[in-house]
Amino acid sequence: MSTRHILLIEDSDEDVTAMVRGMHRKDLDVVFNRCMTGDQALDYLYQRGRYSDVTRAPRPNLILLDLNLPGTDGRSLLAVIKDDEELKSIPVVVLTTSNNPQDIATCYRRGANSYQIKPVDYARFRQSLQTMIDYWFQTATLPDTPD
Repeated sequence: MSTRHILLIEDSDEDVTAMVRGMHRKDLDVVFNRCMTGDQALDYLYQRGRYSDVTRAPRPNLILLDLNLPGTDGRSLLAVIKDDEELKSIPVVVLTTSNNPQDIATCYRRGANSYQIKPVDYARFRQSLQTMIDYWFQTATLPDTPD
């Protein structure tokens, strides 16, 4: 079983706790890394500053991105990721509370691979996370991560 790395770009501690619990699987080896701001995520993805050691910042197999982040927001961060030749093959799932049609359209225009609205009910949230994990790690074929 190969290790899968998920980068959670989320400023809410409560949402991160719920996501990690909701995605925990005994049949998958998943490592979660978290960035609380868009700027911190850029440092992680480009392995700068405190993330210059590759063991602290392994290339993610999947990015879960909140839109409303301090500093560089999720919309801008998505554009940077999908405009970069080295990063754009990493699937980015926007996971947000926003059901604004303009946000949805903007994210898809900027290259989001999926847009999911966080359900308020934890049972529904957990089910949506399990479905997402099943899709990205058991159904979809992802590119190999470079060494």
